Amino acid sequence: MAASPRPRRSALFVPGINERALAKAPSLAADVLILDLEDSVAPARKDAARDLIAAALPALTRGRREIVVRVNGLDTPWVARDIAAMAAARPDAVLVPKLSRVDDVRRARTALAAAQAPKDMRLWAMIETPAAIINAAVIAAIAAMPAPALTCYVLGTNDLAAELGARIRPGRAALVPHLAAALAAARAHDLAVLDGTFNDLLDETALGAECAEGRDLGMDGKTLIHPAQIAIANRVFAPSDDDIAWARRVIEAFAEPDNAGKGVIKVAGRMVERLHERQAKRTLELADAIAAMAAETSGAA
Repeated sequence: MAASPRPRRSALFVPGINERALAKAPSLAADVLILDLEDSVAPARKDAARDLIAAALPALTRGRREIVVRVNGLDTPWVARDIAAMAAARPDAVLVPKLSRVDDVRRARTALAAAQAPKDMRLWAMIETPAAIINAAVIAAIAAMPAPALTCYVLGTNDLAAELGARIRPGRAALVPHLAAALAAARAHDLAVLDGTFNDLLDETALGAECAEGRDLGMDGKTLIHPAQIAIANRVFAPSDDDIAWARRVIEAFAEPDNAGKGVIKVAGRMVERLHERQAKRTLELADAIAAMAAETSGAA
C-alpha cells in the first residue's frame, strides 16, 4: 500500500518549452504536473525550456498538487544545469529518467547536494529499462537514505517496450510481469507508483481500460500526455461511491463495542479483517484529499 493517500491519479507531462501549456497548467485538474526538460524538448532549446520552467514554478507550487520536473538524463550535458536550476526553483520533486542502478540514485543525490537542493525536495525515478526492472528492489531499498528521499517510481512503458523488443497490445501481456515486479519492489519500501502513458489520444475507451488495468494492479495513477486524458484517469483511479460506502460500513462495524477486541468480523456476509479496516480508512482519506484538491483547482480555474 502506498505510504500516503496523496492523490496521484493523473500526472500530466507538460513540455517545458511550451509557454502556452505552462500558462494553462494551473487551471488543469491533474493531481501531478510533470514539467518536462527531457523527451519533449529539442537539444537546441534545453536552456530556454529550463528558464521557462524556473519562471513558471513560483505560480505552480502554491497549492496541494505536486509539481515535478523531469530533468535530462544523468549522462547528458544538460543535467547539471537542470539540477542547479531546480534546486533554486524548488519543485516538489525532481524526476530522473533512465534511473537503472543504485549508483544512479547516488549520482542524482550527489548532484542535488552539490546544488544545495532543499532537504524536503524529493527524488522520483523513471523505471524504463530492463536494468531498472531487474534492480527495482535494490533501488527501492535505499529510497529513504540519505536525503533526498526517493518516493515514486514512474513507469516508462514506451521505452521499456522498445528496449525489450516487446509490442504494446491491449492488456499489455508482454509488460505486465515487469510492471508487477516494479510495483512489488516499490510497495515493499512504501514508494508510490505511476503507470506509463497511453499514446492513442482518440481512443478514450482503451485509455479507460488501461487505467483500470493499472488501478487493479495497484498503481496510484497514470502518466498522461494530453489534458484530454485527465478526466478519465481521475475517474478510474478515484474511489467510487460504492468504494466509499463500503469503507464507511467497514469502519463503523469495527467501531461497534462488541467488535472492539476482534481481528475478524462479518460485514454484509463477507469476512473482514483489520487490514480491511486500514484500507477503508485510507480510502476515505484519499476521497477527502481528492475533494480538497478539486475545490482548490476549481477555484484557480
